[in-house]
Amino acid sequence: MGRDEQDVQSGVEAPADTRRPRSVYGVGTEPDARFSLANERTALAWVRTGLGLVAGGVALTSFATFADMPGVLDVVAGVACLAGAGFAGYALVAWRRNERALRLRRRLPAPSGLPVLVVGVVILALLLAGYAVGSATGS
Repeated sequence: MGRDEQDVQSGVEAPADTRRPRSVYGVGTEPDARFSLANERTALAWVRTGLGLVAGGVALTSFATFADMPGVLDVVAGVACLAGAGFAGYALVAWRRNERALRLRRRLPAPSGLPVLVVGVVILALLLAGYAVGSATGS
């Protein structure tokens, strides 16, 4: 039996929910904690992905500076940093969307960030591979 159920049965009024953001915690009913924690872990994984892209961008631009390489790598590094910031922002939006769906007992929305990430990684890999081949052959 959960704490809220014990409070109701004992006649003790539960304290008002003051958690933020109210747009999430102010709607619906409390879901199973396992699902909320899984949603939070997923959001943190998206934040780690974003942080990895930012760190990769910083490393790439640092390498390009020390190796005296052209500005193409700086552009790629900038795109990686911006993509990392975008994925960190997506983490919050997706967490909020999923948590509201859990609280309102609705179906979870389809993930929209994963296809963007996959396409972006493939494009980045192709561009870098083309750049590496072009640099190696001297064209």
